[in-house]
Amino acid sequence: MVTTIRSPSRLLEYLPVIYRDDPFVGQFLLAFEKLMLGFEDDVSVPKLNPSDAESVALEVHIANIATYFDPLQTPADFLPWLASWTALALRADLPIPVQRQFVANIMRYYRFRGTKANLQELLSLFVQGKPTIEETSNLEFQIGVHSTIGKDTFLRGGAAHFFTVKIVLPESLQNNRSQLARQLAIASALIELEKPAHTHYQLIPIFPGTMQVGTISTVGVDTVLGNIPTAS
Repeated sequence: MVTTIRSPSRLLEYLPVIYRDDPFVGQFLLAFEKLMLGFEDDVSVPKLNPSDAESVALEVHIANIATYFDPLQTPADFLPWLASWTALALRADLPIPVQRQFVANIMRYYRFRGTKANLQELLSLFVQGKPTIEETSNLEFQIGVHSTIGKDTFLRGGAAHFFTVKIVLPESLQNNRSQLARQLAIASALIELEKPAHTHYQLIPIFPGTMQVGTISTVGVDTVLGNIPTAS
């Protein structure tokens, strides 16, 4: 059996002279040099980052530490940690690209917290559906559209500090009660988190292709009796 003696580690240069003549120390430090500085040989070491194509020296990781604080470059496992800096949690079922964009825009979401546009953007991101937000004070009187006293029309002005959130949900959720309940719970939690404390709201789920009294029930507008007419 032939034992190959490797060249002593370069780290010997950083030790007192008394240790540099000891062959064992020179060989012993090779393991630390491999991990910290890296060099080419036939010995493999574990990868610190599973996404790396090959093992990378600690020196390289330290030099690139700034990328760990960039949501668009950091390893996926670090995204929940970055989100926790602003006391927000990521949904595990969100695709990684969506998680990165969300974390990258967290501070902007905080800056516009409590606004209609911000709430609508967050609902679009976290809920499976298309949300719309209507403020009662902005609803004009329209017969057959906004004309029901006490609901969407108010004498001498609209209901104070009230808004309606409508979410057009996928048809696949109609027969999946657990997922439907989860989506509505997520929407309610987001609204409670984002809305100003003095406001009140109503959450209305909408399923396309179905009739919902008071929501999708106006004959000739959003409801058709019989077959849907086709172009001739």
